[in-house]
Amino acid sequence: MLLSKACIYAIRASLYIAAMHEQQRPFVPIREVSDKLNLSFHFLTKIFQQLTSAGLMKSYKGPNGGIAFTKKPAEIKLIEIVAAVDGLGLFHECVLGLPGCGKNKPCPLHDKWAYTREALQIMFSSTSLDELTSKGKRMNLRLSDEISMEDLISP
Repeated sequence: MLLSKACIYAIRASLYIAAMHEQQRPFVPIREVSDKLNLSFHFLTKIFQQLTSAGLMKSYKGPNGGIAFTKKPAEIKLIEIVAAVDGLGLFHECVLGLPGCGKNKPCPLHDKWAYTREALQIMFSSTSLDELTSKGKRMNLRLSDEISMEDLISP
């Protein structure tokens, strides 16, 4: 797995919140996200703390509280979520974990990984949450085993 479990959960949860944003629900309770996506509440809380520290989200306490984006989902790229949770090492490090891997001292996968790594960075940098939410709704894609994007977005 190239992304950590925390990063995968952060992306899935962010897509859920983007779907709720589309329904004019800016603050979404963390418990709701964890229940709907079948994710650990405590683990998800820590993930949201990372996203909040990175300035991507804000939290609000109280009966109408929850978590919300600091900007529109169309302005949030996947690479921002990856950077907040996993850092950007995926786009710079050796796939085999060898220190000093590069043109002068390459690993056996260096050339192929460099191409793939660059393509991944471009894809993560150019893909917004809004784009994925729209695609998920249009194609009825899923965020968990039980829930599709259409289930979330339908009234």
